[in-house]
Amino acid sequence: MDADLEAIRAKRMAELQGSSGSPAPGGSPSLGAPGGAPGGGDGADAAQQAAQEDERRRTVMSQILSPEARERLSRIALVKPDRARAIEQLLMRMAQSGQLRGRVSEDQLIDVLDQVEAMEKGQGGAASAKSASKITFTRKAAYDSDDDW
Repeated sequence: MDADLEAIRAKRMAELQGSSGSPAPGGSPSLGAPGGAPGGGDGADAAQQAAQEDERRRTVMSQILSPEARERLSRIALVKPDRARAIEQLLMRMAQSGQLRGRVSEDQLIDVLDQVEAMEKGQGGAASAKSASKITFTRKAAYDSDDDW
């Protein structure tokens, strides 16, 4: 299964590099060229860099998350994409700093989700009021013939 996944990644990276016309040396994407690219292709370059960054993020997430945790994170991303991004960023920082020793299980992901939620509530303002929305039903008094008796 991992070999298939690696083959798909390699094919996708080759497609991304082939569409730009200049393959990156060593098969790794070249991000952050100093000064930007000369000429008018900034929109295409930005889209390509965003695609490469997204691919890199997915690769890192597949390496540090268990399949159950990855599934839960994808369900969170369907409902709240901004919260899923915050979780992914936190997990990537934790992995880079060496705080993660193995793959993150679903229970550990739930703990990270609680941390992100606490950070959002700690910031206060409209974000916390927005996330803690409450639905109230107000029923109008309807005139019913049964009430007249």
